[in-house]
Formats: sequence, C-alpha cells, structure tokens
Amino acid sequence: MKAKICWLRQSCLAESQTWNKKTPRNLIGYGPQVVKLDSLIKDIVQDKNDISDVNINKICTSSKDAKKGSLFVAINGTVNDGHDFINEAVENGASAVISNGKNVSKLSVPNIKVSNTRLAASRVSAEFYNYPSKELKVVGITGTNGKTTTASLIYSILKSANYKVAQIGTLGLIADGYDKNKTLTTPDPITLHKILRNLSDDNFSHVVMEVSSHALDQLRVADIDFDISVFTNLSNEHLDYHNDMETYFRAKSKLFRMMPITSTSIINVDDEYGARIKNESSAPVISISTKNKSDIFFKKINYSLEGINGLIRAGNEEIAFNSKLIGEFNAENIISAASVGIALNIGLKKIENGINNVKVIDGRMEVFKTSGNKNIVVDYAHTPDSYIKVLSTIKKLIGKKKKVYVLFGCGGNRDNSKRNKMGKIAADFAEKLWITPDNPRFENIDEINLEITKGLNANKYEIFNDREFGLKKAISKMKSNDTLVVLGKGREDYQDIKGKKIEYSDIEIIEKYL
Repeated sequence: MKAKICWLRQSCLAESQTWNKKTPRNLIGYGPQVVKLDSLIKDIVQDKNDISDVNINKICTSSKDAKKGSLFVAINGTVNDGHDFINEAVENGASAVISNGKNVSKLSVPNIKVSNTRLAASRVSAEFYNYPSKELKVVGITGTNGKTTTASLIYSILKSANYKVAQIGTLGLIADGYDKNKTLTTPDPITLHKILRNLSDDNFSHVVMEVSSHALDQLRVADIDFDISVFTNLSNEHLDYHNDMETYFRAKSKLFRMMPITSTSIINVDDEYGARIKNESSAPVISISTKNKSDIFFKKINYSLEGINGLIRAGNEEIAFNSKLIGEFNAENIISAASVGIALNIGLKKIENGINNVKVIDGRMEVFKTSGNKNIVVDYAHTPDSYIKVLSTIKKLIGKKKKVYVLFGCGGNRDNSKRNKMGKIAADFAEKLWITPDNPRFENIDEINLEITKGLNANKYEIFNDREFGLKKAISKMKSNDTLVVLGKGREDYQDIKGKKIEYSDIEIIEKYL
C-alpha cells in the first residue's frame, strides 16, 4: 500500500489530525499512583472475580522490587524464569501475581493466569500509565545498522521545527530537563511506558525511539502506538539470539506488521529485506532509495572527508543539504530522517537545517585529528556489514596510497559466527590489525581471539589482552597520513568482564595519548 506523501499536502500525519487522547491520570511528581487490579487486567483475562478491591501502585518483573501494592509479572527470561521467584515476590509484599499458572503453588494473593506473560507485562504497563504513547507522536526505527544516527537526525529535524522532542535508544534518554540515563536500546515495557507518561505530562509532543529486534521479539513495544516506523537495513547480527536470518527478519518485520492503517512505514528498498517488509507492512508505505528513483530518493549526492551534500527529491520538491556526517551509509540515515520530516509535514527548510545541524553522532565515524596529518576514527561498528561500510568508506575517502590500521575485538557470549568474518574483513582493508578485548563477558578472551584470527596471516595482527595498552601501542606506531580505525565500542564507557562493568573509554584513552 502506498502512502500519501506530504508533498501533496495530504499527509496521513498532517498537523491537523486529531489524536486519540485519553485523560492522563494524576501523576503528581511522577510518584506512586493507585489503580484497581481488575482495571489493569481487563484486556488480558475474562474472570476477574474476587480482585475488585485489590489496589496496585507498582508493576515489577523482579521479585527484589516487589513491595506492598505491587503487581509482580513472572517472565521466563533468557537466563532466569520469573516463576521461580513468585514466592519471594509475595514474601516481599506483592499484592498480586501474573503467571502462566504452571507449577505455581497456591498463593495468598491473586494469581492471574495468562498464556503469555510478556504480552501481559506490556498490556498492564500501558494500562497502568494510561497508554501515554497515544498522547505523543512516536517514531520507531529498526534495522541492524543506522538506528542511532537516524534517530539523532530525526531528533534534530524536530528540534529545528520547534517541537518538544525526546530520543530513546543506545545513547540513552535525550530530553530537555531529563538525565541522560542509559538503559537497553529499547527499555522494558514498564520503564518505557513510565518514561512516555512523564514525557507526555511534561508536554513533549514527539518521541523518536530505536526499536531493537530483541524488544520486538520480547513484546516490549507491543502496546506502543507508533505513528511512523522506519526500516534502515538488515544484515548478520544477533544470531546468538535469533539463530538464523529468517527468524531475525521476522522479528524486525513485526514492527511493520503491527502498524495501524492510519500510520506510515518508511522503508529502505535498496535493502533486499526492505522489499519484503514493504509487501508486509500493514500501514501505507513511503519507499526510499539512495540509488534509484523511488517515492523519495537522491537527485544528486557527493561524498568527501568533509561530509555529504546533495539534493533529496520528493515528488516535485527538493531538499538541499550539506551534512558533516561521513560515508555512503550515512546517506541512508539522512534520507530516512528527511523522509520522516516529510511525512510529518515539516517545512523543507527546517528539514534541511535539522540535517545540517548534526555535526557528529557520538561514537559514530567520530574523527580525531593529530599532528602530522594522522587521523583516528572511532565507530560503534560491530557487525560484518558495518565493518565493510565503515572501512570501505574510509579507504575510499583517504585514497589508496594512505594506510589504514584497525583496532577491534568481538563481544563474548554473543553470536560467534561473525567473529572470523569480521577479522577477515578488517584484514582486507588494513595494513595491520590490533586485536583487543571488547566486552568479553564470561567468555575466555583467548578463545574469542582464536575465532577472530583463524586463517589470518600471523604477521598481519597483534593481540593484546588489555585494550588500553593495545590502543596506546597502535597510536604510538602511527606515521604521517596514517588512519587508525577503532571499532566496536564507540562512546561506550565500560568493559563488561565476568559480570562486572569496569570503567573504560576508547575516547578517553585516545585523548590521553594523542
């Protein structure tokens, strides 16, 4: 289904649209509120006998967080099963429990049995906070790469249009007046609906969200009312969780299959999976392309080490832009963000200003220049596809005669099928590899490194079990016109080792030894 595009001035999200707003409950100081249990569960169970007098002031999925007035939702997670902690939650004061009913002894509090406790957690969280996403315009972005940059560009476009906007994702919660709290890419449904309730009550109008495949599979966003969904791309990632690419695709495409008919899907049809999602979207589609004519496409585009400039064509209108972002992959992010601006009926000049105002995204193709014309590029890339995009871009921009060195590692207890692929890709582009830890977690770092280096020329790489020492060594070996590419962590400020997050920052180390 093809969307009505805003250049016709008939946007399906025109500013005059009347939203389905509910009257928000009084959340004075965002403190505890009290909701009747039967009201919370009205959409998930039929039998609500003997629970009408139960008051709920909190929802939790951890037994440690339970207290008097809590509704504890038992979720079977990837590590622990919440059903094993039901008795502990009740002992801590939980006033009611939602469970699958299996192997649960008789409790002293109501036990609401459902077939899917993850879906129940989403539904009762939305109900508890009175469906705050219905009071906001919510943009959801999914894909393997580009979510954070696209979200940041959309945020900037909305700011340039003078909207009060928040961004939720890998960089944390970015909203005027709020702490920049970092959680998961997409928070759990309880946290997410609480954040949205606070934002709505503080008169925010728009929220831009990164939506991970884990969040979609685990139904964290099942009760978010998205106005616009964006698909960036899909490549090898998270197969430790999804097992295969088709399952990964099904998780990502869920966002587009859950969109209401009044919403809009923006899809990168250059990606082979984008064409499939276009056919599956339950909402009207705006197709975008960096290579071919589409609903929205590039009429002209130029790349350099100074950034990207060009013209975006949308019907009979054009957006001229001059971005400081680097690389062809950022062109995908720019056109995705511009398309959201168009779908929201934002003026073309404001879209242009929003794109141009983004100078750099933290930890994404972030360039540090040193004396002697040396460059250090820091990027969050941690998939084979993103390695190819980042390294090919850098090689193309600096020229064939200049040397590229790469420092990287692979995360522990994650998809190990990509480790050797990433090692070979890095080796294809680099004079030398500096292999260092990158969140080994509970896995043996030597085993990770063996998988990375399998089949590589031993003269091509050096291994360091201390990332700071390896980075210091790599910087010290740089010569005039060399480029060192530091991949994997971006602006991450810790190393995850044996369950502990130990303070560490590539950026701080680079600034220390430059």
